[in-house]
Amino acid sequence: MFRSRSHARWALPLTLGLTALGLAVPAVSAAPAKSATPVRDDFDGDGYADLAVGAPNATVGGQARAGYVAVLYGGPHGLSAGHRTILSRATPGIPGDPVKGQGFGAQIAKGDLDGDGYADLVTGGVVVWGGPRGLSGGTSVGGNSHQTGDFDGDGRLDLAVIVGGSGMGDDPAGTTAEIWKGPLKRSGRPAARTPLDPDHLRYVDMHDGDTGDINGDGRTDLVLTGYCGDGNNCSRVYLSGPAGLAPVTTPYRSGDGAAAIGDLNGDGYDDLVTGFQDDNAIWVMYGSAAGLRGEDTWKRFTQDTPGVPGSRESNDKFGQAVAVGDITGDGIDDVAVGVPDENGEGVVDVLRGSRSGLTGAGAQAFGQDTEGVPGTAESYDSFGYVVRLLDVNRNGHADLVAAAPGEDGGNGAVWVLRGRPSGLVTDAAAVFGGKALGAPYKKAAFGFALR
Repeated sequence: MFRSRSHARWALPLTLGLTALGLAVPAVSAAPAKSATPVRDDFDGDGYADLAVGAPNATVGGQARAGYVAVLYGGPHGLSAGHRTILSRATPGIPGDPVKGQGFGAQIAKGDLDGDGYADLVTGGVVVWGGPRGLSGGTSVGGNSHQTGDFDGDGRLDLAVIVGGSGMGDDPAGTTAEIWKGPLKRSGRPAARTPLDPDHLRYVDMHDGDTGDINGDGRTDLVLTGYCGDGNNCSRVYLSGPAGLAPVTTPYRSGDGAAAIGDLNGDGYDDLVTGFQDDNAIWVMYGSAAGLRGEDTWKRFTQDTPGVPGSRESNDKFGQAVAVGDITGDGIDDVAVGVPDENGEGVVDVLRGSRSGLTGAGAQAFGQDTEGVPGTAESYDSFGYVVRLLDVNRNGHADLVAAAPGEDGGNGAVWVLRGRPSGLVTDAAAVFGGKALGAPYKKAAFGFALR
């Protein structure tokens, strides 16, 4: 099944990023063959990847900032506003009630957790179950952040349940995390539960991340991102092995922006991309059978890298968001980089993977001022605040989803640009917002999270 990865880092520090949107406290040996990939993106089992969009600032049930998730189902013609599901704490079958400031939809994960062949959605501490008619019904699982992956290599997705604190200033409040072994019963009971890195996570606030197979052993590896104190964001990488997930202790580039995992050179080992939004850069660290390769192989990319559109400026936030997926269909993942403060409006830069790794050659840039892209670029739109690469029409080319949660004064919107062998094109560009979906839209921050 087509796979892509995406991640957008909550702005630094985390609570300031939420407040800004009005939320209460975004020479290589061949790799071994991998096991079959469990269903991750298809909620209704029709073979097309589906998109989940968080609108955590929306008023639901009369409760300000209660939030919701809009699900747009993929199809042969891509995403459609007419084929959708709106989920919130007010939706029948979803546990709980809308609560002021709850921010349902602020972080999203998905994957087939019960092993029935349909991807499930995880948000706000609730699993919403997939089925032939799409998503419906829910079970509380706790946590405020989640990641899915086959961490033990048994062909079933497991669930990382994370309770990340929201510390301020120098001292994080701390994080607790567990790996819930799949399959997950619809009662919310996993096959087993194992603590994750308690001695370290108690000192950091982790809230997001990504998964992939860096060492090519058929087990899923994990990167977590969050606030690590003294005004700094960072990441923590875990490689999976027979004894479970273990933190990488050798040095690597732990950014203050986003992190994503994908195969950027087509060697069968996934690679780690970390964003440094304050430095307006991303770093690429390549995978191998032994894990991340040595520092002499790492590569840094900015808007001053030859071929990359734009120019590196101090406040652009290049690298706040990154996504990994195969746009051109050549079997090698490409990288979309969100630059949400470019010219005060935001753009997305797209860099191509190649047999020699990520390159600036042939890079593209898109914003609301790009010909063929709907809308008009305006200050504070934050176009590219979150990005995702997802093949929504199953043509073998990842499509770009770019969010601007500040669009229309904070209503928010997401854009979809189609992937082709030549790269991204604008001839079938589409834009979606809460109003077009018949969902609460005023100051909703639609697009604050994508999955």
